[in-house]
Amino acid sequence: MTGETGSSLLRDAVQETALAIDEAFDRLLPVPSDARARLYEAMRHAAIGGGKRMRPLLVKATGDLFNVSAESALRVGLAVECIHVYSLIHDDLPAMDDDDLRRGKPTVHKAYDEATAILAGDCLHDIAFEVLVDPRTHADPFVRCELIRALAVSSGPAGMAGGQMMDLEAEKSGFDLPTVTRLQQLKTGALIGFCVEAGAILGRVPPEGRTSLHGYARDIGLAFQIADDLLDVEGDAQLAGKALGKDAAAGKETFVSLLGVDRAREQAHILVAQAKAHLHNHGAEADLLRAIADYVVERDR
Repeated sequence: MTGETGSSLLRDAVQETALAIDEAFDRLLPVPSDARARLYEAMRHAAIGGGKRMRPLLVKATGDLFNVSAESALRVGLAVECIHVYSLIHDDLPAMDDDDLRRGKPTVHKAYDEATAILAGDCLHDIAFEVLVDPRTHADPFVRCELIRALAVSSGPAGMAGGQMMDLEAEKSGFDLPTVTRLQQLKTGALIGFCVEAGAILGRVPPEGRTSLHGYARDIGLAFQIADDLLDVEGDAQLAGKALGKDAAAGKETFVSLLGVDRAREQAHILVAQAKAHLHNHGAEADLLRAIADYVVERDR
């Protein structure tokens, strides 16, 4: 696969996935004609339009390895995006990162208010599991139960939420490289790991058959965060659609502050190469996963 072919494949998949996720959120969150309307409007504000939709794309790309139906992959992608968006709403709150801008528009607590933002995040968290438990996601209840457990673990204290707690603590103490790596493996990597494993779960691949996919997810998760740290230092806030330079201002250690720009960029490229090497047993059906790995370090937002 040439770089140009990979870019074209990725571009088409990103556009298709983004449109499908936006349409799914539109159907999922109709605004009721009662006192809950503001809550639904806040969820729609956060969930529809913008964002890379990389997590749903990873579910689709991994599902393609195992001939998973497009509807099943989309519904799991929708569920994980519910979790991702809820986490962004809560991370942006004054008690957390206190951000005013997300995806180029006001954060939910700025566009609405803090109480509505908290409830909007809570509801999206709940809706994620409502989507997964629906038979339309997969006919096999055991598959649905495994998806629910995997998403709960990856988004809870042993995953994303635990990583966010470590991130809050990072403002008070100087973390070394292994601790920053652990933080990001939880905060960013756990949910990415779920997306990759979800495709295998949907394809009924037994746990012992997922080792290479775990390696791929681990490596692109870290590469993604290193690229984020580089963008925080070198990126364009207008392209990013959010404030940059906040980690340095808060005194947090990052991959860039610990390694320096050049070594961090080199490490990200090494991780991408390792991630693609984990796919050596797959042919053209893994081209989208390879293209996603390349994109992780080439993106500008």
